[in-house]
Amino acid sequence: MTRFRMKRKILITWLAALTATQADSTAVLAKVGDIEIHADDIREAISSLDAAQQEKLAQDAGALGQYVRALLVQRLVLKEAIDKKWDQEPAVISTLVRARESALAESFLKSNSTPEQDYPSEDELTRAYEANKEKLIVPRSFQLAQIYISKDRIKLDAALKQLKAKNADFSAIAKTSSEESASAAKGGMIGWLTEEQIQPEIRAKLPKLALNTVSEPIQLTDGWHILKVLDIREAHTPTLAQIRDNFVTRLRAEHAQTKRQQYLAQLIKDHPIAINEIELAKVVATPASDLKH
Repeated sequence: MTRFRMKRKILITWLAALTATQADSTAVLAKVGDIEIHADDIREAISSLDAAQQEKLAQDAGALGQYVRALLVQRLVLKEAIDKKWDQEPAVISTLVRARESALAESFLKSNSTPEQDYPSEDELTRAYEANKEKLIVPRSFQLAQIYISKDRIKLDAALKQLKAKNADFSAIAKTSSEESASAAKGGMIGWLTEEQIQPEIRAKLPKLALNTVSEPIQLTDGWHILKVLDIREAHTPTLAQIRDNFVTRLRAEHAQTKRQQYLAQLIKDHPIAINEIELAKVVATPASDLKH
């Protein structure tokens, strides 16, 4: 193992330990020049991300390593900017003021829109699920594999000949014959697609295909598609237990948006806004260069 790989492996191991409560908050986990990143620095940065991003970083040491690398590069660029007094440029000062105001207002608004910790309750969750059942229906889906050949008729005929042979292996033929590299690498496997995600010309053929049978070549504008239906899921409504975590996340996001709108509405009600439309029109009509004089 090279020294670089060894150092990277050690770094990833340290990063993966970040979620442990006993991690040393002062430990140097990453460094470039005299810039250091400690465990507390990373915890603070990660706390500003949404729940999905935090979960990804907690489960994927590689992604966490990339995130810390990006953070380190950002701090390196920041140091260069400050060393060259970029933050003292008039235009930059104005930009920073607006960015600070925007970030401060958004942070305060977010704090007033955060749902209660116990929201939704079991009763609220159940009632929301029952009220949204029709919207939660998962449409009919097909698990498909394909062999795709663009314009080469000779190659198409060769693939068809192999498929008609006794004990033909669709997966093996897809790997050697299909011109769609992503699915070819997986033996032609496309994955699960709902009816709406499938092109109409192909969708019309699917009901006529029995499981694990191979279709005749379907010619579309991009070439020929030979399909195999591996499995079918009929339209169904998932149970609350099956979608619980995602549904709770969705309800909390919707509740946060409602609270945000209510807070803003009340704020504007308590502090009515007045705009001088005539003077405003003059500002818009005046070139920006003139406003500086």
